[in-house]
Amino acid sequence: MEMENQMESQKRRGRSNDNLISDRTGALGCVGWTIVILSGLFTFLLFPLTIWFCFRIVQEYERAVIFRVGRIKDRKPKGPGVFFILPCTDSFVKVDLRTVSFDIPPQEILTKDSVTVSVDGVVYFRVSDPIASVANVSNADFSTRLLAQTTLRNVLGTKNLAELLSDREGIAHSMQSNLDEATDHWGIKVERVEIKDVKLPHQLQRAMAAEAEAAREARAKVIAAEGEMNASRALKEASLVIAESPSALQLRYLQTLNTIASEKNSTIIFPLPMDVMSHFMRK
Repeated sequence: MEMENQMESQKRRGRSNDNLISDRTGALGCVGWTIVILSGLFTFLLFPLTIWFCFRIVQEYERAVIFRVGRIKDRKPKGPGVFFILPCTDSFVKVDLRTVSFDIPPQEILTKDSVTVSVDGVVYFRVSDPIASVANVSNADFSTRLLAQTTLRNVLGTKNLAELLSDREGIAHSMQSNLDEATDHWGIKVERVEIKDVKLPHQLQRAMAAEAEAAREARAKVIAAEGEMNASRALKEASLVIAESPSALQLRYLQTLNTIASEKNSTIIFPLPMDVMSHFMRK
């Protein structure tokens, strides 16, 4: 449903742009046609000389919007390649169709949870409708830059700090949708928006670092306590096994003695059972 609504809104905007263009490409009127005819006669009479003023060339990545007596000549721009104009009555504006990128200057923004942060980003856009970019806005590039700054402020003002740090992709997508919808009437297509950097105040950075360190220390203490509990359970089970078989304690003594002797120590401590010592003490 959401995709269908977006497609329907784009169709409506396209129809509205076509209506605006059709209004601008209307009849020239009697005076306009008279000027065009005189210009054509002048071009024909001075043909060897005027030929150099009639042909123009635009590159593969450019389009030309032609104005005849102040009105847009056709519904579609000219180019790429060679096109013909009439001197004195026709003028044209070149429009670059390549993707343009620009940096959004760092913006001081107050988040939803009243935290001041500095955020910057980058926007990629291109001209999708050359006629609308010339006829509907005086400077499409500059207008898009200003709109990107205000859109960044408006979108981030509705987010709290946690969402701003963790959901950059969602914020960038929301900005792209808002910018694309706002600049569609200007013939601009916003292709991509990225959040570059989020700068926090130094006091907030220290507070967040202290909070993270305290959380890590708490987790370390919990892990150490769990290890002590598991070790005490293992020792309890081992004592029960040794209590059931007294010879197991002697084997453990020998194993300990073997471990100490392998390290080439000059002093060896050999433990004796208490029952053996008590026998000599009675004597």
